[in-house]
Amino acid sequence: MSKDLPEWAIKGELILNCNCTVFCPCVISLGQHPPTEGYCQAWAGVRIDSGHYDGEDLSGLNVGLVLEIPGLMGRGNWKAAAYIDDRASEAAYDGLVQIFSGAARGTTGLFAVLVSEFLGAERAPVVFENEGNLRRLMVGKKIQGEVVPVEGHGGKDIVVTNTGYWMGPDITVAKANKGRVRAFGRVWDFDGRSAEICQIDWHGPR
Repeated sequence: MSKDLPEWAIKGELILNCNCTVFCPCVISLGQHPPTEGYCQAWAGVRIDSGHYDGEDLSGLNVGLVLEIPGLMGRGNWKAAAYIDDRASEAAYDGLVQIFSGAARGTTGLFAVLVSEFLGAERAPVVFENEGNLRRLMVGKKIQGEVVPVEGHGGKDIVVTNTGYWMGPDITVAKANKGRVRAFGRVWDFDGRSAEICQIDWHGPR
């Protein structure tokens, strides 16, 4: 492929915690319904179980994201920032910046359209841990989050299945035990607020 169309793919898990008081309406409305507070502030973590970018292995790396959306998701004017695992090689770092800025197109290509201000990307120690059903993301003091699935009937996770959501079709409804952001002038505390868990299978343009 040409440099304009890199060949890339990522499989793994994504967790997200936002300021919505209950489950984020964007998943089902696909951005046609505003967030519960009228605007969205969120952090997310991605654990890459397997992946590559133009031949460079991305497996085992983690990424942290900060997102700010002023209203309806589809109207754009997003602000975003990325923290890239400091264990990444130079080529892997560059590839992940391309993927999470939307420049690499494919699944995350909508970022290039919707994000009006990319606040930046930087290397950081990005830790993504699974402890039972709890998922934990730590990016130094900048993002400290823990999310757990919301228990449904019979003690099983509540899962919204077969959605058209860009992240993936099956979204596990979760809540944040801890959701703290201290980054890029943002001071957010979303403990107890809406969260999502999603198995991701993303790829470049085909």
